[in-house]
Amino acid sequence: MDSFNLQQLTSNMNINWTPVFAATFCGSGALFLFWKWRNNQKIQTKILNARKRRDKSLQLAEQAVQQFKIQNPDFESSSIVSLSLSELTGKLKEGSLQPDAVLHAFMAKALEVNKNLNCGTEILMESVAQLKDINTQKKGLLYGVPISIKDNVAYKGHDSSCGVVSKLDQPAVMDSVVVRVLKKQGAIPFIKTNIPQGLLSYDCSNPIYGQTLNPYNLQKTPGGSSGGEAALIREGGSILGLGTDIGGSIRIPASFCGISGFKPTAKRLSVQGISSCIKGQKSVLSSFGPLARDVESLALCMRALLCQDMFTLDPTVPPIEFNQKVYESSEPLRIGYYENDGYLQPSPSMARAFRETKDLLERAGHTLVPFQPLRLYDVFHELAIRGILADGGDTLLNHLKAGPIDPCLRDQAALLGIPGFIKKLLFVVLKPFYPRLAASLHTSLGVGSIAELWRQHTNIEEYIDEVIAEWRRLNVDVLLCPMLGPAYNFRYCGRLSSTLSYTLLYNLLNFPAGVVTVSTVTEEDEAQLSQYKGIHGDMWDKLFVKAVTGAVGLPVAVQCVSLPWQDEMCLRFMREVEQLTAKNKLNRKHNDK
Repeated sequence: MDSFNLQQLTSNMNINWTPVFAATFCGSGALFLFWKWRNNQKIQTKILNARKRRDKSLQLAEQAVQQFKIQNPDFESSSIVSLSLSELTGKLKEGSLQPDAVLHAFMAKALEVNKNLNCGTEILMESVAQLKDINTQKKGLLYGVPISIKDNVAYKGHDSSCGVVSKLDQPAVMDSVVVRVLKKQGAIPFIKTNIPQGLLSYDCSNPIYGQTLNPYNLQKTPGGSSGGEAALIREGGSILGLGTDIGGSIRIPASFCGISGFKPTAKRLSVQGISSCIKGQKSVLSSFGPLARDVESLALCMRALLCQDMFTLDPTVPPIEFNQKVYESSEPLRIGYYENDGYLQPSPSMARAFRETKDLLERAGHTLVPFQPLRLYDVFHELAIRGILADGGDTLLNHLKAGPIDPCLRDQAALLGIPGFIKKLLFVVLKPFYPRLAASLHTSLGVGSIAELWRQHTNIEEYIDEVIAEWRRLNVDVLLCPMLGPAYNFRYCGRLSSTLSYTLLYNLLNFPAGVVTVSTVTEEDEAQLSQYKGIHGDMWDKLFVKAVTGAVGLPVAVQCVSLPWQDEMCLRFMREVEQLTAKNKLNRKHNDK
């Protein structure tokens, strides 16, 4: 039997198929365009609904504040929001302040700050209802204290959007463990705060809620990903906040906004109910921790959270209560230090602030010992970056592609979206001229197999052992190092993952690390930027100068680090730095007079 011949059949039938195929093709194209339009409409509707929920919560909060003022004509909020956390808890305990007055004071201030900085994503009006039963929590360490929480922290009935459309319209079915513990300690979560799209960024902008601004300079970013927290706390709209940190996401915004932030050992606090766009990534661990105006507030928060309620609600958290004795110790410390990690040359203000802090510690009787990060270039690329992007960035990209990509993420998304074979080709071409850029391209390929992932995990474990061995050899208690800063101009964070070496290292190692603000950028610091060459002299070193330009008067911080599970030692070191800095400022003022 002859084989079927479509061409012969159609020619015998004298049919011209060209318009038929054209019509079919055009029809398919029209269907695709319609599907794309329809999908875009759904995305825009989701975003619009999220904004409506935010706006409605703001309106309800405004009404609640106004109603409270009418009912309490003598109500004056400024004297409340200006208190330190220890002063506030004291007044609440003794009864000279009532929780309803405190909540409405901070709600009023948060509304004011949000208008200027766009730092909130939703006011939690359940906080007002929580007042009805608040007296049952009088024994709690945070009784009556209003608290802000980062957007990705689960609060029943509200989205944890992570700044991506794919997570909208998925309200939490229950509070996260940390929120439940806070409530048991008498705290009142009252606002959710803004984040960058996808969270894997140290800017603070997303296509749902927009860009958060730096309280010191509206042309600068507050940092991220806990940027909404830091901006709100800096301006007095919150006295204590909670965020997450996977590469500096608590510490960088604390530095950029001039407050204190603490990244505990991972799993010291529960992460149940904390949302992420790279869930399942285990090479570089995320930590949950507090942000506040001072170190004592951070320590109080840790004391409140490290209780039997947390250990019961999340049995995966080691039942280790806060060690107050270690925190309050005044014994001289043996402090390791480095001014330059060998990967990123600090900005002039970073270096000066570090040197001044080191000198203060030496004069206070502590012993300072030189310490240098081990093999940082390879570790940063091959263990840290490749670990976070072990899947080639596919999981993050899938979340980003579900909606519009924010300008602050476009460079990162474009890099991740380059096909693998092109990345490999570019790696070979760029390596002789731009080795750091080439290395970043190659590490964004992720790992090629499960066996390779296991090898990487082994390499990370061996590196942690190697660093701890060096720590023991030098017999140091804690480590002092520079902290990234000052705050960047807009649109540079997504182009400068290279500057994360000072923070990301301690996520990889899973060492507790915290930030203390110690200085501000001077005119001399700014002038010295013209002489900045960087270590590599490549495009990233040049971009870094542009990012930090125009920062006179902005805060500068240092970073304090300790060994895993010695969180109280890290906080004790941070408190020492804070106290010495404050004392030095008072002495300077006295001498100036």
